[in-house]
Amino acid sequence: MTTRSAGSTGDLKSGVGLKAQHYKTILDSRPAAGFFEVHAENFMGAGGPPHRYLEAIRTHYPLSIHGVGLNIGGSQPLDRLHLQRLKQLLDRYQPELFSEHLAWSSHGGTFLNDLLPLPYTPSTLDLVCSHIDETQAFLGRRMLLENPSTYVTFAESTLTEEEFIAAIARRTGCGLLLDVNNAYVSSVNQQRDPAQYLDRYPLQHVEQFHLAGFAETRDPAGQRLLIDHHGDRVHADVWQLYADVVSRAPTAPTLIEWDNEVPELQALLAEAHKADAVVASVRTSPGPVAARAGGAR
Repeated sequence: MTTRSAGSTGDLKSGVGLKAQHYKTILDSRPAAGFFEVHAENFMGAGGPPHRYLEAIRTHYPLSIHGVGLNIGGSQPLDRLHLQRLKQLLDRYQPELFSEHLAWSSHGGTFLNDLLPLPYTPSTLDLVCSHIDETQAFLGRRMLLENPSTYVTFAESTLTEEEFIAAIARRTGCGLLLDVNNAYVSSVNQQRDPAQYLDRYPLQHVEQFHLAGFAETRDPAGQRLLIDHHGDRVHADVWQLYADVVSRAPTAPTLIEWDNEVPELQALLAEAHKADAVVASVRTSPGPVAARAGGAR
């Protein structure tokens, strides 16, 4: 089956996650936002107020749908009922972008409230590619795959995460969603250089960016431990990485994720407008812009 392109989103301004507490404000005030993104699993019911509001907002703004339950990295076959519900949702709203995570989240009928990491091996690569091929064929569209935030690594891994993701994109033709916060969180937790990670990332396949906040603590050894909690503004270090990397994929739209301790809509939009300003500076600057991106947290 021929898959549909991920969408013509190159001119979109940055967007934010759509939250129920903001529905009425959005419809009443029509704020300046490039697009809104929703989690697919929150809209898999047949009707009710969530769909009524989403349909109304969709008439005024582009939409991105982000899945969290497809279990792309799971060792068991994909859930065909979940795929069918996902297809119905995508067909109904025709989003500009659809994305999922490089992770597993269920096994043996048990669904876990987390996105868990994978060993980066040839056999895992075959499994993930098979699941992505099946997903794209069933949905009739191209998907984007998001890099994970990780807290452990696997001794049996024989590929780096960057190599693993690049191989997936080559073999399946999927696009990539580069979550810059995830890249920073994972790199710090694994005591790697996040700039080096991004230098080795297959940026030519990136079609969307995510930015979010993290929480910080210490592990038992006293090392920094970052938690991808989506409950704060984007950190200055992440803004700097974003400014550098967006200069190498400047047409991919950016989404601000803020899912916990959600503030007023204007606070979310302020982060999106900050991302717009970074992109604008990249497009007009003849040289590196990373030093101009940060600012206070």
